Parts: sequence; structure tokens; C-alpha cells
Amino acid sequence: MPPQDSSASAPIHPFPPTWRLSVMIGLYEVLWHLMLPVLLLFLWRRGQKEPLYRQFWSERWGNTRTRLERPLWVHSASMGEIRGAAPLVRALLAAGYPVIVTTLTPAGRTAAQKLLEAEIANGRAQVAWVPLELGWAVRRFIRQVRPRAALMTEIDTWPVLLATIRRAGVPLGIANAQYPAKSLVRDRTWFGFRAGLFQAYQLVLCKSETHAQRFRDVGCGRVVIAGETRFDLPVSPQQIAAAQTLVSRWGLAVGQRPVVCFASAIVGEDEQYLQAFALLQAGLEQAGLPKALFVYVPRSPQRFDTVAALFEAAGLRVARRSRMLDAALSPTADAPDMAAVDVLLGDSLGEMYFYLALSQVVVVGGSFVDSGAHNVIEPLALKKPVMVGPSIWGIEYPGVEALAAGVLQQHMTITSLSAALVQLLTHPDAYTAAIAGAEAFYAEHGGATARHMAVLVPWLEAR
Repeated sequence: MPPQDSSASAPIHPFPPTWRLSVMIGLYEVLWHLMLPVLLLFLWRRGQKEPLYRQFWSERWGNTRTRLERPLWVHSASMGEIRGAAPLVRALLAAGYPVIVTTLTPAGRTAAQKLLEAEIANGRAQVAWVPLELGWAVRRFIRQVRPRAALMTEIDTWPVLLATIRRAGVPLGIANAQYPAKSLVRDRTWFGFRAGLFQAYQLVLCKSETHAQRFRDVGCGRVVIAGETRFDLPVSPQQIAAAQTLVSRWGLAVGQRPVVCFASAIVGEDEQYLQAFALLQAGLEQAGLPKALFVYVPRSPQRFDTVAALFEAAGLRVARRSRMLDAALSPTADAPDMAAVDVLLGDSLGEMYFYLALSQVVVVGGSFVDSGAHNVIEPLALKKPVMVGPSIWGIEYPGVEALAAGVLQQHMTITSLSAALVQLLTHPDAYTAAIAGAEAFYAEHGGATARHMAVLVPWLEAR
């Protein structure tokens, strides 16, 4: 399916488009200068737990030297955005464009380094911190890097960053773009300050028609429906093979010992999921089935120890991936007997496909608190039934479509979630149908990287 581009000839307007927006951006930057000591102290303190915050400090001020020749600047703030943009970044590199990726978080930077390891080694890619919201820092970055164009991902409304890029004459686009309804309502406050910032984008490659209409409503000129490149993420064959070996070795399967993965769980959900554990185990016991194994993957590495302590205090037997599996995901000599383990704690980064492949059903975190839910595409890629809680505004696409197709279940309470898990794991026919639905849905929504590239390459070559 070709990208839907209904505005290819839309005129490009100067940015900021109004004097009022220009004044508000200026005041915002003044506030940043005034609050700079507080921000720097915050980053330094965060560096006590995450040392990367204290490293590559000069990049915060835009001092980012590179040997890349007119690279494409891709900004993906977090680990999730980096993973989502990975197929597109690889496609751009394959098309011959050098790429510099900027990030905001240590997890994002680590993920980008790992993604581009080979390309960094051969001088075709680079990773750096995005400059702080200071016009002179962004200008320094642009002078040193000399980007062919800048491409943000997902949703970015940093006023100084966007305005400085446009004022410097650097073409600016956004890929995998989304505009949740909740954000649209918020952005129209304060004289529409944040909503007006989206007009900085000269090209918007968005996920669905719903998002496209919202970008048009706030004044974006060229808006193209290109889909979500997460659907094109390559599945790690090594992680899948390692999981399949352990599934067989540990006797994990529907009808034997079922496995439920709680993926990307965040603060505020752990206690709720503990309740789900108890309800699910009771339901399985009543059905005459073995107790489930829970694979629990916290969203943040800083919570690994806290979550382990919480579960152990609740009387659960916890095995940590970092202590029982080696680098090849094989059990170590002193690995525990998994028959006696209640929870496998996924205390590692970059191994989500392994955890998902171990499981029969996946509950996606960020949805039982008001965080909008995290990525549901990865479990769908492995043909897993997926369940979420009440808060899914962050995954409006493909959440709405997945709910309509019946491959995603939404539950408003932990009690409802637990009952649905019991129902699915005790009825093999329903489980088989859920897998078939996930497979068909995933196939229907693939190909977004090619649709992005079909628009991006002509746009880049014209610059």
C-alpha cells in the first residue's frame, strides 16, 4: 500500500508563523537560562544512579564534532523511540545516508549505540546527546554537524530546538509521528503555544488518518500517512531460539505450565500485578492446571532491585535473569530449579523478544496507571495475545485498530484482566484463534518503512 499523501504540493511557511509564537518561544528560552543551574544539578544527581548523565557533557552545549559528511540528523529521545525508529534508520543507512542520532535518556543512548555499533565502527553513524534548549547550543550543533536535514520521531515539541533548526535553514520532518487526543487538548491551552510548534515541521510522516487529521488541524502543511515502522522491526533469531530451548527444557506451554509476561511495567503497577498473580494462580488451580510462571520486565533498570525485593517480600520465589542465565541466554551451573520459581525477573536491556518468546500471553505495562501504555507491536510480532489496562492513549495507533480486530484486549480492572487470563489459558481453542488473529493483524500493518522511504528519499534529494 503506497503512502497516503494528500498534501504533496503544500506551501512551506516561515517559522515561527506569528509574532506571538515567536515571543513565547523567546520567553521560554529566557526561562531555560534562568533555570539552568537547577537543571544541571538535576542531571548531576541523576548521574549518581545513571553515570551516562555525567558523560559526554560538552554535547549538552552543542559541542558535537563529527567526521560524517552532511549526515541526516535523527532525534529519538528515549529507548522506545530508538527501537521504533530502528528499521527506518537502517533503511536510511542502506540508502547511503550517513546518520547522526541524538537522544535524551541514557537508556536511549545505550540502545542507539547498540543498534548502530557496526555503522559507528565504519564511520557511517554517530550517537550524541541532543543539545539543551538553548538557541546558541543548538546553533553550535548545527554548525559543527552540518545536517542535510533533521528528522524527529514520534512526537517532539521542544520550542527552541524546532525554531532554531528552522531558522538555520535545515529541513525539518518527523517520522512515526503521533498526536494523541490527550496531547491535542493540552496543547491548545496557553494560546495554543504547543500546538503552534507543530507548524515547524515541513514534512509529517504519521501513523494513521486519525493522527494525520490532528496534525492538519494545528496547521501542518504536508502530512503523509506512512504507518508505524515498529511493525518492521526484525525479530532476534538468537533470542527466539534461546527462548524455545528453555520452553522445552522447563516444560512451559498452555496445558502444561503457562507463562504470562508483564512487559514494561512501571511505578504504580507492581502492586496491582501482584494481585493479578494471586487471582490467576487461584483460577488455574481451580481448573486443575499447574501454576503459571510470571516473566516480569520492569520498564526502568533502576527499578530492578526494588521490584525483586517487593516480590520476595510478598512470598514469591524470584529468579533474576542476570544471575541465572549467561550471555547466550543459557542457564548457568548454579541456576535454580524453575519448577520452584514463581517469577523470572527480566533485569536486562535489549532482550524483550526473549522474554516475550518465553510467554503465551503478554500484559503490556504503562496501562494500569495513566501513562498511555507501552509498545504492543513487539508481542503482536511474535503472534502473542496481548492485554492492556484502561490507559492506552499513548498507543492510539495501533491500539484502536488492534482492539477493533480483536487481537488486543482492554481491561478496566485487575479483576477483569485476571479472569480473561484464566479464560484464555484454560481454553486452547480460544488461544489458537487469538494467535491466528495476531498473525493476520501484524501482516496487514507491515511495510511502513518502505512507505516512509518512498516519501523521504525524494524529499531529502531535493535538499
